[in-house]
Amino acid sequence: MIASTRWLPRWVSHYPKDKLGADLSAGLIVAVLVIPQSLAYALLAGLPPQVGLYVSIFPVIAYALLGSSMVQAVGPVAITALMTYSVLSPVAEPGSPQYLVLAAALSLLSGVMLLVCGLLRFGFLSQLLSRPVIAGFVSGSAVLIVISQLGRLVGVPVAGGDTWQMLSSFFSALPNSHVPTLVVGLGALALLVISKAKLGAWLVHAGMSAVRAVVVIRVMPLVVVLLGTLTVIGLELDLRFGVAVVGRVREGLPGFDFFLPTLTTLNSLLLPAFIMALIGMVQGIAVAQALAIKRRERIDANAELLGLGAANVVAAFHGGMPVGGGLTRSAVNVAAGAQTPLASIVTALTMIAVVLGLAHWLERLPLAVLAASIIMAAWAMVDLKTLRQAWHYDRADATAYIGTALGVLAFGLEVGIVAGIVLSTGTVLYRSSQPHIAVMGRIPGSEHFRNIERYDAETIPGVLFLRVDEKLFFGNLVAVEERLLHELEILQRASEPVTDLVLVMSAVNRMDSTAVDVFTELNEDLQGRGIRMHLAEIKGPVQDRLQRSALWPVLSGEVFLSANEAFERLRPP
Repeated sequence: MIASTRWLPRWVSHYPKDKLGADLSAGLIVAVLVIPQSLAYALLAGLPPQVGLYVSIFPVIAYALLGSSMVQAVGPVAITALMTYSVLSPVAEPGSPQYLVLAAALSLLSGVMLLVCGLLRFGFLSQLLSRPVIAGFVSGSAVLIVISQLGRLVGVPVAGGDTWQMLSSFFSALPNSHVPTLVVGLGALALLVISKAKLGAWLVHAGMSAVRAVVVIRVMPLVVVLLGTLTVIGLELDLRFGVAVVGRVREGLPGFDFFLPTLTTLNSLLLPAFIMALIGMVQGIAVAQALAIKRRERIDANAELLGLGAANVVAAFHGGMPVGGGLTRSAVNVAAGAQTPLASIVTALTMIAVVLGLAHWLERLPLAVLAASIIMAAWAMVDLKTLRQAWHYDRADATAYIGTALGVLAFGLEVGIVAGIVLSTGTVLYRSSQPHIAVMGRIPGSEHFRNIERYDAETIPGVLFLRVDEKLFFGNLVAVEERLLHELEILQRASEPVTDLVLVMSAVNRMDSTAVDVFTELNEDLQGRGIRMHLAEIKGPVQDRLQRSALWPVLSGEVFLSANEAFERLRPP
């Protein structure tokens, strides 16, 4: 029995039976609610609408079996859909056979990259992008998604390209808006806005519990889709007035379409696939962590990579659209009462029933209503809260947010994320190269040492206590040495000659070989001036390395366990 279950996920082998009812009902509810979203994101990616349903089946099961999150829902998401369209539309006609092959290849490549990262336990790579950078990328992408759907909302063709080309094309065509489509689209958008902004308060005021009100709000996008579809059918808006609808949705499960990308395809998609994998990694793990914290659970970042990677590999052969862990989709899953990944498997099985026998019911769904749904979902992704917090706390992080968002809007997704990485990395390097350095003194009547600019601390004439609050490496040694010599000159001009320098190393967690060489030379220079150089509060790993260095045997001063010990030893009797 043990041998037969050891390869099963823990949630399967130790499934809590009391959660079965909640998972079954949540799976059914989510399947119904995400049908319009799945269709919409497939269209956003430039793919046939049924592809969104296909990749909501087997990829979902793959993630449920390999991922570690109990409630994260995987499927077509806005960011990956937009990235797919952004990468592939310049090289192939959306919806064409070549486009479908390229989309599947993009899903396969990004999935393999995620799988490899998971197998090599590279989950820590998800920390390479700061939250402001991710928020800026998602916010810029969300605005881009909104702009891309304006044409469908009012019934005018909008040329593809960058942000300015789409806006220019939209405003040029706006006077020729298709009035019936405009009415349907704006009506759907108005209902969605009102339901999100006001419906919850109205329902609670009418006596409904807050929990049920949230569920009703979650259901409203589906209600709007049903109303829009029934309106089109009842008034024959598509047949009599030309309102654009989804059109034929092929029924039946997708076959297993195994393929290997050509060398040319690999070369052209390698960088976009890497960026998609990186964004999918960060977003998926971030969503999983946020959900786990709320549920007092833990996730395994490497298992998340395996789950997301397997989902994308399976999607390549069963549907052909990249997938990811979506916040909106997961929020619907949680709100529906999901407790374990079984809910996602139930959703996938329900989707099988939909594509086998119910897909034709979706054919007269108006595109303007789907556009309104996409616009609302995308607008909710614009994260101004992170920008405000970053602006008040750290302008450098705020700059990274703004630079990433503007990079996405002005130059595209790839340039935007590269801009964010460059800004984040540049900020870290700049801060490391300009470390905070404090002249220390002892708080009277205690053994505590603090910055003399902030506290009324006592010092020893002719002795300089200096603390460097940064690792010491080749990039900041010039700044450290200049500040050190500057403080020595100030002390010498103010009073008697300096006899001792104490470097308090409590904040130094690393010294590279260049730093050791520079401090060895500094020790020799100060010794020639009659100044002894002491070290205090060295961290264990740093001291282990220093003991094997050229500095240790020639150090002119002593090594003290604490700054207070140095103070007592050097203080005149």
